[in-house]
Amino acid sequence: MLVPEQLPSPDEPEPAHAVSREATADIVGEVLAWYRQEILAARCTASDPARLKQLLAEHDACVRDQDRLRDATAQETARIGALYAARLEQLKATGS
Repeated sequence: MLVPEQLPSPDEPEPAHAVSREATADIVGEVLAWYRQEILAARCTASDPARLKQLLAEHDACVRDQDRLRDATAQETARIGALYAARLEQLKATGS
């Protein structure tokens, strides 16, 4: 248990390795925007229904992760940030 002397001061900066909730939310938001764009394109072109279903499911999972960020610990925020940074790179690299 932390005693008052051991509690971090709000004036102290976060450690350099800490991932901010805001930065993670931005990355998740970029992934969500990619899925929205793909869903819109899939609906407009009447593409493969299975692909649309997959895109919708992945979009919904992103929304759930975005909601979890509100109460996430620093460790969970870092995990989500790393996951979505990798996903965003993959989506940009492959276009899918």
